[in-house]
Amino acid sequence: MNLFEKAQAVEGLFVELEEQSKQFHAEGGMGCLSGCGFCCSNPDVPASALEFLPLAFDLYEKGLAEELAAQLAADKSKGVCVVYRAQSADLSKGFCGNYAKRGLICRVFGASARKNNKTNLKELITCKLLKAERPKAFQEVTSRINSDLDIPLAPAYYTRLKDIDEALTALHPVNEAILLALELVLRYRFYEEEDNAS
Repeated sequence: MNLFEKAQAVEGLFVELEEQSKQFHAEGGMGCLSGCGFCCSNPDVPASALEFLPLAFDLYEKGLAEELAAQLAADKSKGVCVVYRAQSADLSKGFCGNYAKRGLICRVFGASARKNNKTNLKELITCKLLKAERPKAFQEVTSRINSDLDIPLAPAYYTRLKDIDEALTALHPVNEAILLALELVLRYRFYEEEDNAS
């Protein structure tokens, strides 16, 4: 499987997760707060290069990959996700600048669960703000995901991501993961163009 095919496989995984997440949100009524950027403003969000390959290919097609890679390589601080568009001074309000191509970590948060090793019960993966803003809804959804409400399981999607290319699933701070994805795509396209020229 070449790099482009890996990106397509990742996108296929995202489509499946999106369908499951929509069903969960429709039935559970528990989604992220509109305009909230609390998670996106955390520079320590762990991500992999593989989950950002679709974004990197998209940026390459738009002619933005080289410039963004250079910017990320020059900035040695971890920084807030380069795709995030903050709308407040404290960075807590904003939106994703490329929502359609966001990574797996961005997709599972608030829309999936993991199993508690001690209780074997599913726990919604969400933030403290959502729990505080909607405590009653949170409790109801927590109860329902362990009885009658289907919810995607994040670990299953991470396992399937590893099945595409385990070597590219090492976790890094989000901007480092995006930079690695951009470098992979730039190298791939460079050699592809070289092959086509000869």
